[in-house]
Amino acid sequence: QVQLVESGGGLVQPGGSLRLSCAASRSIFSINTMGWYRQAPGKQRELVARIISGGSTNYADSVKGRFTISRDNAKNTVYLQMNSLKPEDTAIYYCNWVVRGREYWGQGTQVTVSS
Repeated sequence: QVQLVESGGGLVQPGGSLRLSCAASRSIFSINTMGWYRQAPGKQRELVARIISGGSTNYADSVKGRFTISRDNAKNTVYLQMNSLKPEDTAIYYCNWVVRGREYWGQGTQVTVSS
């Protein structure tokens, strides 16, 4: 069993930055993808960014150029650097890993962008 623990959410003003972290409870091999999703009130959960096993990345159009996903294999951690935050980025952000075809989710961390 894999547990994912997110951190780094909070309240930030528009234009500000936050870095989210998602750490796994143990070393994991055969990771297919590591990613971040978000869900705003009244909306469906959507993909924000992900890293595929070969290292390529995907981003939602709404965050391209502002968010960067990265990973530290030695620390079993994936990060989401969020810059130039907008009020519409307000949501609960969830970490998602796919390991040998099985999905694992973190508990979610709240990001609120407001003045």
